[in-house]
Amino acid sequence: MKEHIDKLFINGKIYTLEKEDAWVQAVGIDGGRFVYTGDVRTALAHYDADEIIDLEGKTVLPGMGDSHLHFYAYCQTLATVDLGLAQSKAEAMQMLADKAAQTPEGEWIRGSNFDQSKWHDCEDQLPTREDLDKISQKHPILIKRVCLHAAVANSMALKTAGIGQNYIYGEGGKAELDERGMPTGIIREQAISIFDDIIPDPMTIPAVRDKYMKMTFEKAVSMGLTMMHTYAAAIWNYSEDYNLYLALNRRGRLPVRMTITLDEMYEKPYVTPYERNDPYRAVQYGAFKIFCDGSLGARSAKLFEPYDDAPDTDGILVTSQEKMNRTMLEAYEKGLQPAIHCIGDKALECVLDAIEYTLETARSRGMTEREQKTRLPFRLIHVQMTHPEQIERMKRLPVILDVQPSFLCTDLHWIEDRIGKERAKYSYQWKTMIDAGLMLTGSSDCPVESFSPWQGIFAAVTRKDIHGYPSEGYHPEEQVSVYDAVCMFSKNIPYANGEQDLMGTITEGKFADMVVIDRDIFQIPHDDILNIQVLRTEMAGETTYEK
Repeated sequence: MKEHIDKLFINGKIYTLEKEDAWVQAVGIDGGRFVYTGDVRTALAHYDADEIIDLEGKTVLPGMGDSHLHFYAYCQTLATVDLGLAQSKAEAMQMLADKAAQTPEGEWIRGSNFDQSKWHDCEDQLPTREDLDKISQKHPILIKRVCLHAAVANSMALKTAGIGQNYIYGEGGKAELDERGMPTGIIREQAISIFDDIIPDPMTIPAVRDKYMKMTFEKAVSMGLTMMHTYAAAIWNYSEDYNLYLALNRRGRLPVRMTITLDEMYEKPYVTPYERNDPYRAVQYGAFKIFCDGSLGARSAKLFEPYDDAPDTDGILVTSQEKMNRTMLEAYEKGLQPAIHCIGDKALECVLDAIEYTLETARSRGMTEREQKTRLPFRLIHVQMTHPEQIERMKRLPVILDVQPSFLCTDLHWIEDRIGKERAKYSYQWKTMIDAGLMLTGSSDCPVESFSPWQGIFAAVTRKDIHGYPSEGYHPEEQVSVYDAVCMFSKNIPYANGEQDLMGTITEGKFADMVVIDRDIFQIPHDDILNIQVLRTEMAGETTYEK
């Protein structure tokens, strides 16, 4: 007698990712798990299913993921003027002016995602309060750079925030001043939180929040995403509410597995073996986020030497070495998994020093090496600038690297102006890292970049921008194989959570998360990866998207 199961997919090119080139023709799903992988004849002979889906030769991959983004922050940007669409400064200012014309005087105007490096009608310099004052002096205006590490305010916004002549924010942030001590309107790093504390957040209105979250989840599953690691950022008022996702999960309205990482110390609840092994449980707590520096785009990533195009600065160390050591150790001893934002080479050095300090101090206080080996790896976020000796240090440490290949699509146009050709050689070294045995997980840092995994895979494989420039790829010696790039956005991500036994590959017993796409990613020209369309997305054997 045939065994009855929920679903049977047949006649596909189903890449399991258990190893390179491993694929099967059919998969059976029951109770949210894969229960069969193999050939079609055996599948039909042994299984009777509620639903049999003929893939007609289509390609299937494990569910895709994003190991580092800001889901709530992205939803917030949907209520702002999206300046990421602007190709020039004039266009960006006009978009703000159009919004001002529709907004009652005195109400805030917020812009998001601007990137002055893409504006073709001006130099690669941040706008100032004078630029925004031309838009309106009757509305407070704040616009945030796409990296989230810099913002610009007009005079009314500065006055509302109490930022005046000779204003000093203090450690971890900066309000830039001109030669007269007057604010230029440019705000960096933690100083941005001044505005986040006073600008009304439309996401506090349940109907608005539900609308934007629903829109974002629908977009995510249409791109094949089944798992997201979303990060709170208290310094920008980017909250992440575990209970909000839990309520959605209990109502059957959470189509993506959400791992919630906070940047404030918390007590991580115990997860029972039953809960851990439940394929329908789609929300959990993740790591503990620590900021070390800023971004290269905002010239606030901390470098050993000053920026080539701004020799008066070498960036900002958001957290001092002493505080980094203390905070990381406290989190580690509380059982939390430290996840540290580090972009500049000096920032990476500080983080590696802190990890070594944490491991050594914990051992001196009685933690055994055996216990340390059972702990989740330290997560290094971004890791954009790395020297050979730093890669050697990372090889000796329990780390996993959350990288954003899509950053290069933007950065390749200005990175050598920022840090020079020599330092650029030691940036975005994904192949070097993989060859060194380091594990990389793929992400977007959305809303900084699109959370499309296909754009991320394309960037890692080709090292081109979305228009195909440069034709041979930027530093093509660092191009990643298609297999390694796909693994970055699927197979590798569960390792960051210690869940590699539950998901990441199409393997009998694992959670039934997978995506059907319209072309074979391993056979098409690399430039065509950007054109991949998702036909169907499954999470725990339930269809979350179908084209």
